[in-house]
Amino acid sequence: MRILYGVVGEGMGHATRSRVLLEELTKEHEVHIVVSGRAQDYLAKRFENVHGIWGLTLAYEGNSVKKWQTVLQNVTGAVKGWPQNVRQYFELVSDFKPDVVVSDFETFSYLFAKTHRLPVISVDNMQVINRCQHEASLLSGYEDSFETSRAIVKAKLPGAFHYLVTTFFYPPTRKRRTTLAPSILRPEIIEAKSEPGEHLLVYQTSTTNTALPQILKAAGIPCRVYGLRRDLTEDLVDGNLTYRPFSEKGFIDDLRTSRGVVASGGFTLMSEAVYLRKPMLSIPLEGQFEQIINALYLEKLGYGMYVKALTVEALQEFLSRLPRCEEALKGYEQEGNTKMIAGLREQLGLAYEHRGHWAMEMAQD
Repeated sequence: MRILYGVVGEGMGHATRSRVLLEELTKEHEVHIVVSGRAQDYLAKRFENVHGIWGLTLAYEGNSVKKWQTVLQNVTGAVKGWPQNVRQYFELVSDFKPDVVVSDFETFSYLFAKTHRLPVISVDNMQVINRCQHEASLLSGYEDSFETSRAIVKAKLPGAFHYLVTTFFYPPTRKRRTTLAPSILRPEIIEAKSEPGEHLLVYQTSTTNTALPQILKAAGIPCRVYGLRRDLTEDLVDGNLTYRPFSEKGFIDDLRTSRGVVASGGFTLMSEAVYLRKPMLSIPLEGQFEQIINALYLEKLGYGMYVKALTVEALQEFLSRLPRCEEALKGYEQEGNTKMIAGLREQLGLAYEHRGHWAMEMAQD
């Protein structure tokens, strides 16, 4: 069949997991990809028919999202971006007539599908916020943020044919047409052999988090730090800290041999850490409830620890919890990507059969 696949460009996690599914889909189907941001270059190196579009971005300062700066840069970007998207729209209409659309939280492909009455299959982790039930005790203190995030997620891809939700935690679903499946993992992660080590893997997405190095130094244990010094071309050693330039192979090797992980609440790295049975100290970005709910479940399951801000005391508490976290992680099971790929193939087949009249049969969410 002909498939239009949309990938949101904010954060590379969407691109890396889409790569896994696209490698399977392009073996059997004709696929065109629409993608924005850094994810465009990443996917264009691996696949044909990659169409660059404009997409929303986030502005960071320290360990938080700057809301008004985010609004300003997106308004500015939209002036140039929307005409580009319109051109891509008409090119796809004339050159490629998809049967089914798959969207990883991406709006353009979804709107294309709605305009042409095509079934949309949603594949992402965000829909767990809207389509699952969460215990009140888990959300205590975060009720307003949860309701705001749920409204945003619900509005992003309403009325899809089916929702495949990637996850390492399994709350009860509260809506039909929803399937929870294990996190999508890069082949390099599946092939990696987890080994015990002495260092912490530290991943920081914002270069403005200037307080982080002193906190890590105070801990006194080896730390391999990624993301904070993006200007590096080789390792830079500063006491117990080793700043490293990004290398996919090097990063995975440091992850699989680590004692634990210190990072935000991003879903991709958290899922990889859980799969490799590495405890994680999660410090979610302020203003991103998706990261907060990931961290809340991480701690609830005993796989790691959640703190709002990193301190020396929090890091020491995390280190004391490592044996308990390692014991809890022994119970995590996942057979690679088999369940997700099987689920996507099943839903693509059903969507293809129902194209043209599926919207009339679908009940309102």
